[in-house]
Amino acid sequence: MESVLEQQRSAHEEIERLEQAIVDQYMNQPKTQKERLENEHVVNKFLNKITEKSQQLYDLYEDKDGARKKEIDALATTSDTFGDFYERLRVIKDHHRKYPNEFVVPSELQFIIQERQKLEDGSEEAELDTLFSGEEGNGRFLDLNPLYTQYINLKHIKRVDYLAYLSNFDDFKGSYPKETKTTADYRNYLTALQSYLESFFARAKPLYNLDALREKSKEKFESDWKEKKVPGWEKKLGEEEEAAPELFCIACQKQFSKQTVFDGHLTGKKHIKAQKQLLEQKGPNLDQAEIEKARQKALEEKEDKDKPVAWQEVLISSYVDALSSHREDTKANVERKQALTDRERAIEQEQEDHELVENESDDDDEDKIYNPLKLPLGWDGKPIPYWLYKLHGLGVEYPCEICGDFVYMGRKAFDKHFQEWRHAHGMRALGIPNTRHFHEITQIDDAYTLWDKLKKKGRADEFKADTLEEFEDAEGNVFNKKTYEDLKRQGIL
Repeated sequence: MESVLEQQRSAHEEIERLEQAIVDQYMNQPKTQKERLENEHVVNKFLNKITEKSQQLYDLYEDKDGARKKEIDALATTSDTFGDFYERLRVIKDHHRKYPNEFVVPSELQFIIQERQKLEDGSEEAELDTLFSGEEGNGRFLDLNPLYTQYINLKHIKRVDYLAYLSNFDDFKGSYPKETKTTADYRNYLTALQSYLESFFARAKPLYNLDALREKSKEKFESDWKEKKVPGWEKKLGEEEEAAPELFCIACQKQFSKQTVFDGHLTGKKHIKAQKQLLEQKGPNLDQAEIEKARQKALEEKEDKDKPVAWQEVLISSYVDALSSHREDTKANVERKQALTDRERAIEQEQEDHELVENESDDDDEDKIYNPLKLPLGWDGKPIPYWLYKLHGLGVEYPCEICGDFVYMGRKAFDKHFQEWRHAHGMRALGIPNTRHFHEITQIDDAYTLWDKLKKKGRADEFKADTLEEFEDAEGNVFNKKTYEDLKRQGIL
C-alpha cells in the first residue's frame, strides 16, 4: 500500500497532467460544429476527473484518521535516515519484482484510448451520434416539438403554431393565464421544459457553468418574491391579501376575490359538506379572530404552493436567455424548412448525412468527391449547392431528337447547343441548313415541315457551299468550308 505522502504526490501529478491535456485539447482548432462539441465533451470529462482527484487530495490533507501526521512525525523523529531510505527502496524493488513489466497509462490518455478502442472494435457508436435528435442538428437548434404538444393540450391557453410558440414559450406573464398555472398539467409541463433545457446544456454546452446561473437566478428570485415583483405573479401575490375578508370561506379554507365566484361556491356540494362538518366541530358561533387566523394560514399555504411554480418559471427564463442565440437559429431553421417541399427536405437530409460522413472521414480522403445527386461541379471541383442547382433550372430536362435524343440539363445548355457540333451534325444529316430559323426546333418532323414551308414561301436562304457546308477538325471544332480550307492551307490544322 502506498504511503499517504506518495498518494498526495501522485494526485498532484495527475492533476497537472490533466490540466496539460486540457491545454493540448484546446490547441486543436475545431473546423466543424461536431468537432467543437467533441473537444468540449473531452475537456468536460477531464475537468470531472480533476474535480474527483482534488476531492481525494483534500481528504488526504484533511487527515481525519491522522495517518498523514503519523507518517510525517515518523520521518522527523527517526534516527536512522539511511535505514528508512533503504527500507522504502526494498519495498519498491519487491513490488516491481512481483509485478514485472508493469506500465501505467496516464489518466488523461485513458479516456482517449478507450474511445479509440470502441470505434475500432465497432462495439459502440460514437457518443455524439446518439446525443442529439435530427431536429437539434448536433446542438445547433432546439427541439421543442414534444413540449409544444404538451403546451397545446393545456387548458385556457391560446392555440398558436410552432413558430409562434418558439417566440413566446418563455413569456410566462402573457402566454399562460392564471387559471392554467393552477393545474397539475401545467406543473408537469414546466418540469419537462426545465429538464429538457438542462439536458440540452449538458449535451450542447457541457462547459457552461449552469450551477452559477442557477444560484444567481435563485438570489434574484427570492428578492423579487418578497417584494412581489416576480413576472406573472405580481397581481396574484397581492390580490388575495387585498380581497375582502368576508369573501373568505372558513369551512373550505379558501379565499375568493370576486363576490360572484364566492356566491357560486356557497351553493356547491363540497362547501355544504365542509360547512356541516365545521358546525359539528365548533358550533354555529365562530370567533372573528379565529376566522382571520385561518384566513392568513390559508393565504400562506397558497403562497407556499405557488412559490415552486414561480421559481421554475424564473429558472426556465434564465435558461432561455442563455440560449437566446440557439432559439433564434431554431426559429430561422423552422421558418426555412416550412418553405421547403417534401422532396427538398429529403434531399437536404441526405446532404446533411453526407456532410456528417465527410466530417468523419480521414484527411487522406478529402480529394474524393461524393455526389449522390449528380450535381454539376463548380469552379472548386466540388458539387454546386442544391439551391444554385434549382435556381438555374439544371434539373429540367430538354431532349433534342435532331441530336440523337440527347438530353440537355438546364435552359442555358439547351440554348447553347444549337450552335454546337452535335446539333449542326444532325441538321447536316437531315440536309437542312442550320440557320436561325430553326432555333428551338428539336423534332425531325418539325424541322422538315419548317424547311418545306420556307422553301415554298421563297424565304429559304440560298445554299452556298463555301459558307454553309461545314467541316470538322480532329479536335471536334466545326468550321465552314472556306474557313476550313484557309486554315488548312496555312498549316494551322
